[in-house]
Amino acid sequence: MAKILTAPGKYIQGKGTLKELGKYVGDLGNNVLAICDEFILDSFSKQIKVGLEDEQLRLGKFNGECSRAEIDRLKELAQAEEAEVIIGIGGGKTLDTAKAVSYYTNLPVAIVPTIAATDAPCSALSVIYTEEGVFEEYLFLPSNPNLVIMDTKVIAQAPVEFLIAGIGDALATYFEAEACSVTRVDNIAGGSQTAAALNLAQLCYETLLDYGVTAKKAVEAGGVTEAVEKIVEANTLLSGLGFESGGLAAAHAIHNGFTVLEKTHSKTHGEKVAYSTIVQLVLEDRPPRVIEQVINFCKEVGLPTTLADLGIEQATEEGILEVAKASCVEDETIHNMPFEVTPGLVKDAILAVDKLSR
Repeated sequence: MAKILTAPGKYIQGKGTLKELGKYVGDLGNNVLAICDEFILDSFSKQIKVGLEDEQLRLGKFNGECSRAEIDRLKELAQAEEAEVIIGIGGGKTLDTAKAVSYYTNLPVAIVPTIAATDAPCSALSVIYTEEGVFEEYLFLPSNPNLVIMDTKVIAQAPVEFLIAGIGDALATYFEAEACSVTRVDNIAGGSQTAAALNLAQLCYETLLDYGVTAKKAVEAGGVTEAVEKIVEANTLLSGLGFESGGLAAAHAIHNGFTVLEKTHSKTHGEKVAYSTIVQLVLEDRPPRVIEQVINFCKEVGLPTTLADLGIEQATEEGILEVAKASCVEDETIHNMPFEVTPGLVKDAILAVDKLSR
């Protein structure tokens, strides 16, 4: 099997890059459709216009849901404006919509996240929902974004909870990639792992442990330090390359299982992934010092380590078994683990983590 590593065409990160968009986007085209939600238009339209002052710019308001109808509406707008390049500026659903519009119009796309809450910006994937916000399907794209541009000054202005959520999502990357390296399953790019992918995933984990708490405190103080720069890169680039070219395993499957409990719906993707990562470590029978290190890190940075932290105040074996069953459905990534995983094992591991963390 061929080894495949997939990545965006170019990754750019630093303070003030939003005001320099034209410097990077100009090579892709001069007639720009920038897709932004209402908050971004209200808060950053001046900076966007400054950054693209030499380009022909149309700001397209994103209506809030990455649905087929919204993608079609913005596709028609891009065609009517004779756009040459699509830019997505904002959070995850805005960015996924921009990637989908780019795909259906066969135009290049630049992705400009305003938070560092997940590792999705670099990926060749859009998650499609119904108009009511119910998951519908994954749209697997033939290529990664042409550009990913991170303005760390903008990202540091967002509530610190978004950065913490990104740390939680990235925490799983190394452990899942390592599990996939043992089983030699296909990665999301459709090939086997490169050594680079696994090493990037490991660097992601080490960066989180070394700089996560310091970066959190810096953002709480309103600053952009080198620790913040390192964590934004870990959350976005290192974790993005690590998960897509390394593979997913138990942690993200267990996250998906937790979504069957309505009490967890108020928690971020990264918060649920962080707890699920500890569950994967217990399933793997990792050395106690490793499990303790991850639990202590989560506590220090503000990520969940108990079921109560996830909103499950009174957990029952029956309820947790439903989570475990949903984690183990056919085709879930939990089956990329190098041993057979059953709902019973997952249920026991979820409950064990809750006790270990108290």
